[in-house]
Amino acid sequence: MIVMKFGGTSVADCAAITRTIAIVRSKLEQKPVVVVSALSKVTDLLYKIADSAALKNRMETSELLGRLRSRHIGLAGELMADAPEYCAQACARIDEICDRLDSFVGAVCALGELSDRSKAVIIGTGEYLSSNVICCAMNAKGIRTGYMDARTMIVTDDEYLKGEPDSDAIQARVPGVVSAAYEGNDAVITQGFVAATAEGEPTVLGRGGSDYSASLIGMAINATAIEIWTDVDGVRTADPRKVENTRCIEKISFEEAAEMAHFGAKVLHPLTIEPAVNKNIPIYVLNSMNPGGKGTAILQSSFIEDGVKSVSFKENILVINIFSTKMINTSGFLKKVFEIFSVNKVSVDLISTSEANISVTVDSTQKIGRVVEQLSEFADVYVDRDKSQISVIGKNIINLKGLLRQTFAPLSDCKIYMISQGASYVNLSFVVDRDSMTDAVRQIHKYLFENEGSN
Repeated sequence: MIVMKFGGTSVADCAAITRTIAIVRSKLEQKPVVVVSALSKVTDLLYKIADSAALKNRMETSELLGRLRSRHIGLAGELMADAPEYCAQACARIDEICDRLDSFVGAVCALGELSDRSKAVIIGTGEYLSSNVICCAMNAKGIRTGYMDARTMIVTDDEYLKGEPDSDAIQARVPGVVSAAYEGNDAVITQGFVAATAEGEPTVLGRGGSDYSASLIGMAINATAIEIWTDVDGVRTADPRKVENTRCIEKISFEEAAEMAHFGAKVLHPLTIEPAVNKNIPIYVLNSMNPGGKGTAILQSSFIEDGVKSVSFKENILVINIFSTKMINTSGFLKKVFEIFSVNKVSVDLISTSEANISVTVDSTQKIGRVVEQLSEFADVYVDRDKSQISVIGKNIINLKGLLRQTFAPLSDCKIYMISQGASYVNLSFVVDRDSMTDAVRQIHKYLFENEGSN
């Protein structure tokens, strides 16, 4: 079996879904388990519905829900114009899902209170709509397709908006659900992003979590491959939206891919790699708009050559500087500091320490008020805002002579606030002013990848 995940742009409209179905048809011999995201921009619409419901704005939620329903009804009509029976089936499912959501949103509006659990119910609806429409369309086009509810398979804790998967429970549940759905069928389909607690309470895996869903399912069924179908020709040497002349990378290691995803590359969800690594399942990043392209293979490190693979970035980060003379020759100080981050559920990217100072970077979207307040009880704390983090990523980069010179040579006019090299020798990261980031990334990419013999 293989797992095939199709993101929002791969299921954006009739033309995209028609291409997706053709891709699935070409893989039927490998028994595909298809995982789909919501249609492009639908999750954003659902977030608006949730926010509007919290403000008791019933008129606006009704208008937004109408847009949600009409988009999916219209899509079903386009996809199955020549198969009215399947079109009617899809429309009935759309109406059922939208009616249920309308009632739920009405209750939230009446209360004027949006709990995390309620928000998870609302924002997870897009995947149920898309998977039902695509399931009916696949059957209409002659691919006998079984439908699965991801919430019967993907088990998490009760962090409703960013559930932590229970690998043991997932591996116990998924094979049986997939096997039952495959009875008499050519393929099966389910949702990415959505999950549930062991008690069946709805949760989600966080934005971009469909990749993670696919990897968890692949791990549970011992898939021969996990294919992530997106709108770019694989993983590139930098974000093509910021940098010209980027290259598609033919193959990278699990470790490199994990670092790239964590340090800002947009192609993969940062947590996608771990389940695949556990079972040594290759991941392929492919372009649904160019199905014949090679894409990028993510493989065991032994198959990958040393060298720099990409320049990634996080555009908006905070640098938290912690100064205290109490840490000099004192054991347990670092533990005390990082327990505060842990208790407040603030994750740290880079760490740099000196005799009396600790500097860390965190994503700007995280709430750090309590962290700063608690650290300030025993240290001087300063927060630098409007900073960006740039990472040069590759295998065994410590062995590359002149890498520091090559990386920093283009940055003679750029302030560098912090430098960190990972213990895995896979990344070299540093912090610059946010308004310098784009030019710095372009210059480093040009120096590393466009100058002949630079590596």
